[in-house]
Amino acid sequence: MDRDRQALAADITARTDSYFNRTKQIVAKFGDKRVTYALFLRRPVISAPRLMLDWLTAVAAARETEIDVDLIYHEGDWVGAGEPIVYLTGSMVHLSDLETILLQKLGPACVAAHNAYQMALSLPGVGFLAMEARHCAGAEMADTMSYAASVGSAAARREGAKGFIGNANDGTAHWFGASAGFGTMPHSLIGYAGSTLRAAEMFRETYPDEPITVLADYFGREISDALAVCARFADVAAAGQLSFRLDTHGGRFLEGLDPAESYAVLERYAPGAIRRYRSDSELRSLVGTGVSAAAIWRMREALDQAGFPKTRIVVSSGFGVEKCRVMADAKAPIDVVGTGSFIPDSWHETYATADIVEYDGVPMVKIGREFLLRKNGARKRNGG
Repeated sequence: MDRDRQALAADITARTDSYFNRTKQIVAKFGDKRVTYALFLRRPVISAPRLMLDWLTAVAAARETEIDVDLIYHEGDWVGAGEPIVYLTGSMVHLSDLETILLQKLGPACVAAHNAYQMALSLPGVGFLAMEARHCAGAEMADTMSYAASVGSAAARREGAKGFIGNANDGTAHWFGASAGFGTMPHSLIGYAGSTLRAAEMFRETYPDEPITVLADYFGREISDALAVCARFADVAAAGQLSFRLDTHGGRFLEGLDPAESYAVLERYAPGAIRRYRSDSELRSLVGTGVSAAAIWRMREALDQAGFPKTRIVVSSGFGVEKCRVMADAKAPIDVVGTGSFIPDSWHETYATADIVEYDGVPMVKIGREFLLRKNGARKRNGG
């Protein structure tokens, strides 16, 4: 046990900014004080404090000290810019060297949760699959981002959205109430098989009782290959157990589309969307290359006309908050979005900040941060 405590202490020291380590030693030399920290972000977020608080609890136990946690915004609550999410009160000796790691565990999770929340609310009738792991810098970040997506998803579900139905790997599936990740095939399996149809056949032979989601873009024949798979597995398609994932490269159009035909598709199904676009990126999401609203509508049209209305469409490739909103405006017929784009784009937005706001019960904070001081009744805002 002592060895574990020593290892934890060494890890904290190594990962903490040196001026906090020095402050800890100075305060220990001249006399401890009971202080209160306020932790906040400068932008609106969804509160996602669990990973931070679990770590803090473990550290407090190892140090045999008590830290009072006044959680103003509970997990899943919307938080305004600059509003303290939590107040932490305890020994300055024991708290002063924890700030760096506490902020690392709070800020990115809150911003990613907010992104996931906005994405799910933008497409409330669509399920989302978290596919962020490949974009993360290691296991700890992947765990943080999956946790954040689950928090944002739960907040969106409380407002009527389907939210995230799972994720792509086993290691973080528990955040979504699952024992395993979802997924059927990558592009490499299709390359190995030599054709989209053969890859689907191989999958079915190996996993005969599972639904199939087939990537349709490998050979640039999204519609032709999808219809060939439907014909081969007509019974699976009729049972609603066959899906096609559109992941068309951003450098080309879906099979059969070009700018003119893309406009024509949207004119048939969502004419108002073109008239409401506001930026070049929105226009590209509507009628451009890659997985556009026009591409999704065209795939749905082709499947329905061929007599396969129960097949499902899964989309991926850059489905962040803005693209989800564009798809909602175009009423794109999406069943599932596979995405890791809830990972914050602008990492500087994830920087959480902490300030001491009380020393031995006396309110005090640096000039300009008076908004962090405790307000009367703060503990009652969210039932804390």
